[in-house]
Amino acid sequence: MTADLLQTIVAAAKKAADERARARRGVTAVLAADRAPRGALFEEMLRRPGLNVIAECKRRSPSRGILCRDYDPAAIAISYARAGAAAISVLTEPTFFDGSLDHLRAVRNAVELPVLRKDFIVTESQITEAVAAGADAVLLIVGALDDRQLATLFATASVLGLAVLVEVHDANELSRAIDAGASIIGVNSRNLRTLEVSLAVFDALASSLPPGAIAVAESGLRTRADLDRLKSLRYDAFLVGERFMITPDPGAALASLIGGEA
Repeated sequence: MTADLLQTIVAAAKKAADERARARRGVTAVLAADRAPRGALFEEMLRRPGLNVIAECKRRSPSRGILCRDYDPAAIAISYARAGAAAISVLTEPTFFDGSLDHLRAVRNAVELPVLRKDFIVTESQITEAVAAGADAVLLIVGALDDRQLATLFATASVLGLAVLVEVHDANELSRAIDAGASIIGVNSRNLRTLEVSLAVFDALASSLPPGAIAVAESGLRTRADLDRLKSLRYDAFLVGERFMITPDPGAALASLIGGEA
């Protein structure tokens, strides 16, 4: 494991994206998309009253290894939809998470909920891929991008109709996200460089979240009490993955969490 895992993953993501871009004709991927992104629906679902969970499909994580050996993202997404998820997140990064754009396509075809492509996006070609695969939203990680890259990728995604979840981990990154015009801000309690989790990050940044923006709490969420407490701090939605994926029935785990498991 490298000292800076985020840098390693970003380098791998860029290499893979460049290789895919050379194998096709750029923007034709967008033109081939079966449907337009529903970025507005993604935002609408996260603004609903109550506990809005973005439930995640992922087979593996760098911190825990294989989470689900019999991985069927479409079936998992269906179970999430039935359990009351607000949206579905799909890991598409192949090297560290065993993800694939085919997983995103399968989920898109299986459910009507809005779908987030969760990946380490560093090139515009990855955004056009997301549109072609049926994504309604993409993730941009502030810590993986400089200000110019962040602005360019944010603008590209927005023009194409995608919602953009802009992820931060500290006050400086939050300031950069706000300057970039982010309207959906994810606060990740996991430091992607070291994989350490500190729930104190949620409290530290809560008062600086801009009025009107959708605030999403990410990582380290285990119980209904966690969600209720963060809801009181003005977080609108919660992105949960490992908590569900390590169970035999991810949909049942989501239903239990929303329903009030302690």
